[in-house]
Amino acid sequence: MSIRITPGSDVKEALKAIRGSDSYFVTNTARDLSQSDFKNRILAHTDILVAPEREAAGYFSLEITGGASVHVDMLRKQINPFERLQLLRSLMPNTMFQTLCRGVNLFGYRPYPENVLRLTVKEFAKYVEVWRVFDFLNHVPNMIPVFEEVQRAGKFLEATVCFSTGPEHTDEFYVKKVGEILDVTGPDILLALKNHSGLGTPQRIGQLVSALLDAYPELIIHYHGHNTDGNDIGRILAAVQAGAKIIDAADHAMTGFFGPPPLLTVLDLLEDMGYKAEGINRDAVIATSDKLKQERPAYAVFESQFKGFDPTVHTHKLPGGAMGSSFEQAVKGGFLDRMNEILMKELPRVHKELGNYWSVTPGSQILWTTAVTHTLSGKRYVNASEDLKRLLLERYGPFPFYRPADEIYEAAFGKDWKAIVERDSGIEECPPVDLEAEQAELEKALGRPADIEELVLYLQHPRDAVNFLKFEEEYGKTYVLPPSVWLRQGGFDAEEVVTFADHTGKHHSVTFASTQELHDGSQLNYLYVDHHLEPFHHYPEASQGQAGPQKELTQAEIASLAEMGEVRAPMTGVVAQISLEVDQKISEGDTLLVLEAMKMLNSLDAAIAGVVSEVAVTEGQQVAKGDLMVRVRPLRSKDASE
Repeated sequence: MSIRITPGSDVKEALKAIRGSDSYFVTNTARDLSQSDFKNRILAHTDILVAPEREAAGYFSLEITGGASVHVDMLRKQINPFERLQLLRSLMPNTMFQTLCRGVNLFGYRPYPENVLRLTVKEFAKYVEVWRVFDFLNHVPNMIPVFEEVQRAGKFLEATVCFSTGPEHTDEFYVKKVGEILDVTGPDILLALKNHSGLGTPQRIGQLVSALLDAYPELIIHYHGHNTDGNDIGRILAAVQAGAKIIDAADHAMTGFFGPPPLLTVLDLLEDMGYKAEGINRDAVIATSDKLKQERPAYAVFESQFKGFDPTVHTHKLPGGAMGSSFEQAVKGGFLDRMNEILMKELPRVHKELGNYWSVTPGSQILWTTAVTHTLSGKRYVNASEDLKRLLLERYGPFPFYRPADEIYEAAFGKDWKAIVERDSGIEECPPVDLEAEQAELEKALGRPADIEELVLYLQHPRDAVNFLKFEEEYGKTYVLPPSVWLRQGGFDAEEVVTFADHTGKHHSVTFASTQELHDGSQLNYLYVDHHLEPFHHYPEASQGQAGPQKELTQAEIASLAEMGEVRAPMTGVVAQISLEVDQKISEGDTLLVLEAMKMLNSLDAAIAGVVSEVAVTEGQQVAKGDLMVRVRPLRSKDASE
C-alpha cells in the first residue's frame, strides 16, 4: 500500500512513515524550473491548467512558491502570491505545497527584522506545508527564527545545507554543519542537500550522502540539484543509492538546461535500477507534460539566449537560477560578447578571493555583479557595491572558511579601511519594525484598508507590492489571461479579436477597437471585452519620464560625463534611494543615490565636488543605462565663500 502524505498530516508520524518506506519520494520543483529556465515567468494560469494532473501524480510535494517568485509575481503584475496558493489549493487538496526561503533574507535579498520574519512565515504557513530553509553562508543562526516558526506552525521543516566544491568543502565540514542544525531543531526534520549549481560528480554526492547518514542514521535527506552540466540524473541515482529518501525533478515538457532534470527520465532510470517511487502515478506525470507541451511556445522568449548544457559550470559555479538571467542582463547591458571572459576567468577568480562560499542568493548576485563590474570597468574592487561591502564587513554572517585579503578591503573601502572594518564589522542588527506604523504607511499609499497578507507582501517588497496592488485595483485579475495573450510579443492590431479561456476554463473575447490620441501624448484605447465597451487610458513608454540617450553610452563615456558633472546610470535598474537635493553642496566621493540592479544595491558617488543643479529621477523610477540621473555644477570661487 502506497504512502500519501497530505496537508494536515502529523509531522512526526509522516517522518516515521518515510523512514520506514522501502521507496523514495519525489518533489516536483515547478517553481525552481520557472526561475532557472524561464526567468521566473511561468504564469499561474499554466500551473492552474495542469493542477488536476499534478494532483493525481502523487508527489511528496510541489514546490510552487518562494525564492524569487514571491517578488516576481508582484513585479510582473501577475498575481498576488497568496492568491496563487489559494487557487491551487482549491484544485490540489491532497498535495503538499513547498517553498524555498533564504533564512533571514526570506523571500528578499537582504536581512529582515525578526518580527517581520515570524509574521511572514506564520501567514505563508497557512498554505505551505514544506519549508526548505537555507543560508548562503550556511550560517545556522541566520535560519533559526524561520526554523522556530515553521515548527511552531506544525509544518515540515526542511533545514538545508548548501553544497559546493573545493578543498574546504569536505564531508567533515558538512557533517559538522548538520550537527549544528540538529542541535537547534531536534531530530524531527527533513535535511535538504542543496546542490544549487549542479556541482560535483555522482560519486561525490553519493559519498556525502553516505557520510551524513553514517553520522545521523535517522536523517531523512532530500537531494536537490540542477542539471546545468547534464549530469544531475547521475547525481540523483547516486544520492538514492546512498540512502536519500526524497529527490527533486520537474515536468519533462518544460525542462531546459539550467534547472531540474526531467522527472520522467529520473523515474524510469531509477526503476530500471531497482528503486521504486512512492505513490507516483506515471500516467499523470505524462498527462501533465502533454498539456505543458502546448504551453511552452508562449514562453520561448524567456528561455536562455544560450542553448545547451554547460559542463563549465564546475569552473564558474553560477547557480541555475542565475544562468538565464545573467545572459539576459548581458544582452541588455551590451556585454554578451564578454560572457566567456566573465564566466571562465573573472568569476572563478572573484569566487576564490571572496572565500569560496556558496554561490546562491544573495551571495551569487554579489559574485556575479562584482565579476561583471571588474570585467567592464577594468578596475577590481574599487567600485564595490553596497552589498559587496556588507559581505566584506560580515554583515550577512562570518566567512565560513577564510577572510578575503587585505588589499581587497583597501580597494573597496579606501585608505581608512582598517578603521571602517573595526567599527562596522559584524552581523547586521535589524531592530523590530513597528507593524502598525508599516500598515498605516501601506494604507496611506493604497488609499484604503489593507489586510494582513497585503502587509506581509509590503514588508517583503514595499515598492513593488504597492505598485502591484494599485495595478490590480485598476485593471483586475490578470492571471485570467493565458501566456499566449499575456506574453504576446509585438502588441495587437486594430480590430483584432483575441479569444481565450481563463483559468477556470470560461471562454472570453477581446476586440481591439479604435485609439484616440490625447493632447498630453497619452492614448485612449477602446476595447470590447466580452462584447462590453471598455475604455483604456494608456501612456506610451516614449512619453513616460525622460528619454534615454540617442546612442548607448559606453562605461568610459559614462565615467567621463561624471567627471564633468553629468551623472548617468551605469546600468539598467531602479532608483532605490536619493541622498541629495537641488542646491546641495557635495564633495568628491559623496554618495548621490543608490541604484538597485540585478538584485544588488549600487551606490553612485560624486566624481567631483560641486553643487547639485538637477535631480532628474525620483525614488522607485526605472532607468536605463545612460539615462541622466543628476547634474552637478563644479564648485566656483563664490561657492567656497558662501
